[in-house]
Amino acid sequence: MAEGKGFFESSLDFSFRDCVTTNNRRFLSGIHPLVGLIGAVAFVVVGFQTSPTQGLINLIGALVGLFFWILYVRVTLEFLLAVFRIAEVASPSASVREER
Repeated sequence: MAEGKGFFESSLDFSFRDCVTTNNRRFLSGIHPLVGLIGAVAFVVVGFQTSPTQGLINLIGALVGLFFWILYVRVTLEFLLAVFRIAEVASPSASVREER
């Protein structure tokens, strides 16, 4: 896969020769915390609609939850990238595949 392919073009590549995750790690690292932030804001808004006390409790819970969400996403992406790099190193090179 050429380096010039974008996210949608590489995600619609059905040859499965390259991984979307390794090429778009910045996009994935940015979109997941954004999704977590949207969920946390919704959680806090619902809490403040119930009562101010519940809103403050939800605010503290949302901050803690968002911290653990970002930590979870970071560790998961690092693990996936490590697995994909190992797979790239362990796979036969392109010249070996062409000989077969």
